[in-house]
Formats: sequence, structure tokens, C-alpha cells
Amino acid sequence: MSDFVPGIELSRAFYHEVVAPLVPRLPHSAALIGPGSEVLAFDTARSADHDWGPRVLLFVAAGEVAEVRAKVEAGLPGSFRGLPTVFGYHGEVRPGVTVTDLGAWLAERLGFDPRAGVSLLDWLAVPWQRLAEVTRGEVFYDGLGEGGLEAARAVLRWYPQDVWRYVLACQWRRIAQEEPFPGRCGEVGDELGSAVVGARLAREVMRLALLLRRRYPPYAKWLGSALARLPGSTELGECLGSAMAARSWRERQERLAGAYARVAALQNRMALAERLDEGVRGFHDRPFQVIGGDRFAEALMASVGDPVIRGLPVVGCVDQLSDSTDLLMAPGRARAVTAAALGLGA
Repeated sequence: MSDFVPGIELSRAFYHEVVAPLVPRLPHSAALIGPGSEVLAFDTARSADHDWGPRVLLFVAAGEVAEVRAKVEAGLPGSFRGLPTVFGYHGEVRPGVTVTDLGAWLAERLGFDPRAGVSLLDWLAVPWQRLAEVTRGEVFYDGLGEGGLEAARAVLRWYPQDVWRYVLACQWRRIAQEEPFPGRCGEVGDELGSAVVGARLAREVMRLALLLRRRYPPYAKWLGSALARLPGSTELGECLGSAMAARSWRERQERLAGAYARVAALQNRMALAERLDEGVRGFHDRPFQVIGGDRFAEALMASVGDPVIRGLPVVGCVDQLSDSTDLLMAPGRARAVTAAALGLGA
């Protein structure tokens, strides 16, 4: 375990020591982006048991892909730093170097090439995980000119301001829809139901905190790890952890209230909308404490300047519409669902 080398570090060395010498003077870009825990720097020694090894994405001109692929594969050594350079990856045994055209790769991952512009539907139909995979990782070399890999990544680094406000509003709406339910379940003796809803709300708060700090939330396996790495998130994490460990709905409600107050304070500090009271309050005349998530959603929508975005239903981007992996991993499906839900042309 102590000998583990993070995948980014391994692949960086693999590119410079092995791959780059195989393509001298060839215009190309090289990176480790896309799927894989190492791209988001979450890999550990456990990650090396499958779909892991020295990997490089090598982007070249479309007409040169086949020739360069053959040259690179023929020149690869059998191993690099004791690891095979041909290994199983997502069910297929193949070389650790993937040679492809940048435009084709972007279209396959995202459903469009951001270098040609990003529409409102593009922004809202791409899952957060995919956006993180393209904008994180590391570019080892970018030799395709001004319209190359870094240009594409820069476009997608973060949402435009009004799109950001809209996505945040929809995240608050998700909290508003269920925030009284842990108490209501507990009041009728359903502590299991209260805990389940509490966990759902904790997830939404975690995603909201990341979005407020301009981080695309990763998929479920890495959500807690991403929050833990967020500066200033310790107290929020403690509130949510206590809520998950609570044995009664009243304790769960109290801990969730503390978490709500912290993300409300963060939004106020970001000055994205009208400043609102960060305290919890009663839910009508019932004995349940809520932050009133719709207050924050409405304030954010009121601060949106784009009339098209301001007119959208407050239902959100594809991650807020569905958590089906089979939908989120298929750009065509994700785009169709988002377009239908928001009334946008596909």
C-alpha cells in the first residue's frame, strides 16, 4: 500500500518517458482526463485492482488517428515501472494509450464539441460527473494550437453566471420539497423513513455546497470525499455526519438545520442573490424546523438576468432530474430528457 503511486503521477511520467518520444514533431495534445478515479485524484491502492494503469489520451488530427495509433502501439514497451502497458479497461484489454481525434472524443463524452460554442441545453444536459472528468485531470502537453484541448476545457470550467444561479435555485428546490419530511415520518413512529429522507437531504446539501463553491459534484462514490476536500467544509460535514448517526427524528432535524444554516450563510457570502435570513423556522403550524429552501430558490431566480433562463421551470439540470446511471452515461438520452423537461429544443 505504501508503494502506491497516484494515477496522475504515473501517467504523467508515462507520457514524458514513453509516449512523447514515440511521436516527435507530431502536433498533438496529451492528457489524463475522462473516466477513472485517478482523473479526480480519488484513486488509492484499491483502485489498481481494475481499470487502472499507465494511461494517456493522445489527441491528433482526425486523418492521422489510425497511423499514429499503429505506430504508438508498436512502440510501447511491455511494462512501465513494473505495470503492464496493455491491460483490462472497462471490460476490454487494450493499450494504455488511446489515440483519438479531440472533436470526436468530446462529442462522445459530452454530446457536443464545446469549441463550437455551448448552448443552454448543452450546459444543462451534461452530467456533473462528465463536466468534472473533462475539466479536471491533467493536460501533459497541448500542441494542437489555440483551438486545442485547453481551449475546450476552459469553456467548460464553470457555468455562466445565470446558468449557475438557475442550477443553484433548482438545488434549493430539491431541499424545499422534502425538508419537513424527516420530522413528519418520525412523528408517526417511522424512524427508518425519517432516516432515509434525512440521508436524501444530506446528499442534496452536499451537492449544494459543492455547487456554491464552483465544484461539479462527482457521482455518489466520491461525493463525501469531494466535500471533505472543500475548504471550510469541516463543520458542515460534522453536521451532516451527526444527522446520519442520529437515533431520533428530533436530533436528525436539529443537525440538518445546522447544515442548512451553513449553506445558507455560504450563499449569502457569495452575494449571488438577495441576502436572506439564515435561520430555520417552523413549517406552518407543525413542529418541524425547516430553512425554507424555496426562499433561496426564488431569490436566485429573481437575480437571473437572461429572460430565457428566468422562464425555465425550476426543475434543473439532468443530475437534478434523474440519478439513473444508464441515463446519465448516455449523452443522447440525457439530452432528450433534459430538453423534454425544460421545453428546450434538442
